[in-house]
Amino acid sequence: MAFSRMRQSYDGVVLAVPVTVPYQRYSIERAHWWMGRALRALAEGAGISHRDFDGFCVSSFTMGPDSAIALTQHFGLSPRHLDHVPMGGASGIVSIRRAARAVQAGDADIVACVAADTNQVDTFRKTLANFSRFAQDASYPYGAGGPNASFALIARHYMDRHGAAREDFGKLCIAQRDNAMKNPHALLKKPLTLEQYMSARAIAAPFHLFDCVMPCAGAEAFLVMREETAKSLGLPFVRLLSAIERHNAFCEDPVQVRGGWVVDRDELYGMAGARPDDMDFIETYDDYAVISMMQFEDLGFCEKGEGPEFVRQNTFTVDGSMPHNTSGGQLSVGQAGAAGGHLGITEAMRQLLGSAGDCQVQDAKLGLVSGFGMINYDRGLASAAAILARA
Repeated sequence: MAFSRMRQSYDGVVLAVPVTVPYQRYSIERAHWWMGRALRALAEGAGISHRDFDGFCVSSFTMGPDSAIALTQHFGLSPRHLDHVPMGGASGIVSIRRAARAVQAGDADIVACVAADTNQVDTFRKTLANFSRFAQDASYPYGAGGPNASFALIARHYMDRHGAAREDFGKLCIAQRDNAMKNPHALLKKPLTLEQYMSARAIAAPFHLFDCVMPCAGAEAFLVMREETAKSLGLPFVRLLSAIERHNAFCEDPVQVRGGWVVDRDELYGMAGARPDDMDFIETYDDYAVISMMQFEDLGFCEKGEGPEFVRQNTFTVDGSMPHNTSGGQLSVGQAGAAGGHLGITEAMRQLLGSAGDCQVQDAKLGLVSGFGMINYDRGLASAAAILARA
């Protein structure tokens, strides 16, 4: 049954104070330590006390057994808007949507959106074993080794269906490494050639080493507020033009070849009054290059099945055509757990604030950020996207 929807704009909602707590490959600290550093950086960046944050949205895989409510005591917060967003790579944009509606409604004035995870020696194995009931019952006991194998299945199916080659995925990985070379926060900053990419050790066919995101520890954070609040604090800000989320889309597809972006992308662009061609840069969720290629299609930059040709026609570097994952993305910066879903947001904010340093895209005014998360075996369940604009 179809229902008509009253679409409320995000007019007056802004994002400010992008924070990255520099990543570490491994950490002996808990996720709470990383969140605490992010909150302190947000407060210092805004010039206020962390106790002035009356909204708190948090995302983490490793903060258990605590939930968001326990963290308020840990950090001395007393929010009137509180949210725990356990949606992995879609969490950042989902947090923005919920925080935006809270500040529009007057339920909060300043919402701190924080994602952080630690990476101790055994963290990744424990996360895989307890990722979901699906993982516990239907894949992990049978030897499925987590996301590498799952995304390899998706990639092989995509390659067979749409003619993508390993070289196409390699081009995206190499372009992102070129961008990461300019980013002081990136963990992987050695140049990457196509020969090195192609000859790297195999992981799960068709994936080799450089196809796979590297787990690490770190945090990303930002503030959501009304424009008048940002101006009263003297904060530079970026505008939120539109945002969408969709979960468990196209469940009838035997293996995932599309995500929920397809369902709502007309709303994404319509609310922003923009088209894909208007974007000065794009930050996709990139735990694997095949998912970025899928997002190019599903977000309207090319038609379904044209992702490989779209990749062949663009450079994706900061100074080239279709600047993409301008920080280096997770594939070269690292994946700090749930913070990976916030990485593209903080980078997009820096691009639009003109503070991206050597990663800066010239005269960037409009950017798109997308998120993707919660893989079970043959698909990710959560997808989201937002369009941000220079003030």
